[in-house]
Amino acid sequence: MRNILTILFILTLAGAHAQPPTPAQTKRELPSKPPKRIGLVLSGGGAKGVAHIGVLKVLERAGVPVDVITGTSMGSIIGGLYACGNDATHLDSIVRAQDWTEVLSDKDDLSYQSLRERERHNTYILSTSLTFSKNKQSLEGGIIMGKNIRKLFTELTYPYTDSISFNDLPIPFACVATDMVSNSEYVFHSGILGRAMRASMAIPGAFSPVRKDDMVLVDGGLKNNYPADVAKEMGADFIIGSTVQDKGKTKEQLRSTMSILLRLIDMNVVNKLEENLAITNIPIWVNVEGYSAASFNTAAIDSLIHRGEMAAMEHWDELVALGQLMRGQRPHAGRARQLRMRIDSEMLNHSSMPAIKIGELKFEHMTHSDEQFIRTKFRIKEGDSIDSKRADLITTSIRLDLFYKDAEYRIVRNVVPQADGTKAARLVFIAGDRKSNQIGLGVRFDIEELVALQTYAAFPIRSKIPMELNLTLRLGKRIMAKADWSLHPTSFMHPTISYTFRRNDINFYEYGNRSYNLTYNRQQVKIAPFNFTVRNFDISIGAAWDHYFNFNMLNDGNPEHQIKKPEQQHLLSYQAEVDYNSENDWYFPTRGSKFKAKFGYYTDNFLKLKGHSGTTEIQAMWRTSFGVSKHLSLQPMIYGRLIEGRATPLMLTNMIGGEWTGHYLEQQQPFAGVGNIEFEWDKFVAVQLQAQLALTQSSIILLRFAAAQDADFYTELLDNKTLLGASLSYYFNSLPGPIGASVGYSNVTKEPYFNINLGYVF
Repeated sequence: MRNILTILFILTLAGAHAQPPTPAQTKRELPSKPPKRIGLVLSGGGAKGVAHIGVLKVLERAGVPVDVITGTSMGSIIGGLYACGNDATHLDSIVRAQDWTEVLSDKDDLSYQSLRERERHNTYILSTSLTFSKNKQSLEGGIIMGKNIRKLFTELTYPYTDSISFNDLPIPFACVATDMVSNSEYVFHSGILGRAMRASMAIPGAFSPVRKDDMVLVDGGLKNNYPADVAKEMGADFIIGSTVQDKGKTKEQLRSTMSILLRLIDMNVVNKLEENLAITNIPIWVNVEGYSAASFNTAAIDSLIHRGEMAAMEHWDELVALGQLMRGQRPHAGRARQLRMRIDSEMLNHSSMPAIKIGELKFEHMTHSDEQFIRTKFRIKEGDSIDSKRADLITTSIRLDLFYKDAEYRIVRNVVPQADGTKAARLVFIAGDRKSNQIGLGVRFDIEELVALQTYAAFPIRSKIPMELNLTLRLGKRIMAKADWSLHPTSFMHPTISYTFRRNDINFYEYGNRSYNLTYNRQQVKIAPFNFTVRNFDISIGAAWDHYFNFNMLNDGNPEHQIKKPEQQHLLSYQAEVDYNSENDWYFPTRGSKFKAKFGYYTDNFLKLKGHSGTTEIQAMWRTSFGVSKHLSLQPMIYGRLIEGRATPLMLTNMIGGEWTGHYLEQQQPFAGVGNIEFEWDKFVAVQLQAQLALTQSSIILLRFAAAQDADFYTELLDNKTLLGASLSYYFNSLPGPIGASVGYSNVTKEPYFNINLGYVF
């Protein structure tokens, strides 16, 4: 569900945790003898909490050992990862490497989704569950379920992914959450580390709470945003604290409604802050003015980490003196360093969790048939090895193929005895609730069609063989209603039956001048018994019945354009389609390839068309994307459509124009510089070169050049005039979809065109 803007707003509200004015950064006297345990406390604050990494860098340079770490919200994430053995430099890399827009969503990794799921994701701006039961209860309770956050935490906390005592980490750790049932503070000292971190940062309303026994756990900042008291309870007799809370507001700053609202939130979460600051020996207060809990962009992360370093450097003399005092006083520090080195060798040199041998494979909250489906699809069994990438593929399949709302995996290391005397891991896949019905809404605007709406509903059918019913409705100048019923007998075969009704209202142009307007109805029944889907591939073979009726044609009065109004027509066809897409972005790819091909044989009696051989259609497109530099990529494309037949119906003839294949009509071929639909001869082949320049992550310029040949016969292809065109587009890749404008010119129309597109294309 695309509610990132709402989420970021909630993050902004919730992240400005409590704060009295910043205390003076005065030096405090160090103890005369080395402390027994040094505790490090990291406060909450959303994105502002990345400043803790800068503080950690200074502590490491000063040689200050850390014996205990406590944290809340973002402080629990930074602290938990540091406690696992990640040093500050690696934490810096981790934070910068994330796509926070994806992490703060439940969107599945596009590389793991089927082409149908990818298309749906890039069509609808809103998607949510729909239930018809009055008694149905949801265990979510937030805009984000946290699938991507949980997956990230599982990888980053390796090898501590099982339920453990946090005292057994390289550095003992604890984090704070708030129980909404009892309105009390809950401190995690044990359990699954990633789950504890997830509970500590679960901002109410934005993220689903974590449920543990009878508790409903959310962001710990509501009760204890700076848990120095927890560090003291864990035996820390010297405490260093890093807080990223804003300074207090003056009366001049409390003039707007938003500033008052934020201040009310601040005042509501002051709990225990002053008392905890009072027991802190070295309080490091980072200046985060100008940033919010949602400031996850690259520039903000750079600045916040730097500000963390600067704040810690104000205490440099104290920290260096403490480091010297502690030198040689940590017999247990060697163990922590050894553990960190082992983790470095096992994980930090890998892009993800290294492969682990499976001694036992378990599935929880799944039926036996679902378990067999996964075992067969991924050919996974005891004795195999698995890494995080393959485990993520399996959890994605559990969600998408078997209609579970959520899925996760858990690895328990060294618990299954092997014949050679070693111990292998137990791998557990845990499914969530069954997915409910889904609905989605798409909205777009362009100059030709003005406003269009499209909605869909997906109904998973619980049966021995998984099935799904999909309904789609489109409203606008072109009306469409579609019903698809698909069977899922195996992981890759999805036989499908579909019915589609269309009401089209299309303007046709000749050399840039509007010549016809055609409105008509079309209904189609399509059966695809062979529908093969494997990640980037879709292959479909089947038959279709088309019925065109209720034609109404208007022309411009030119005698050359007096075409006889089409009569209703039935077509029976045999069709085969191949669709391959490995591109890394649906609209603006920088790597990967795309290939589409279609073969069709059209008749009116299964063999012939109007007494002659049927009409044959061959359509293909191939495009590849490669980067020239960090911001510039090129996408060469070759495409075309070939029609062969003596009685080709009007609705099968070649047409070109626009930026997208099949946008208004299935046979429509894009052509740079042509903004409307133009009729072309039966044989059409073209090439296009597109240069894509990313000014920023979201601002993109596209420059297209196209050339084509068309003719009625193959022998005349090179004799006719070459069609040439070019266009220049600017797009802003926004959450509601691409927003942009294009200008172009071609020797087909011999006049410039201008187009505006707002939203996803459908």
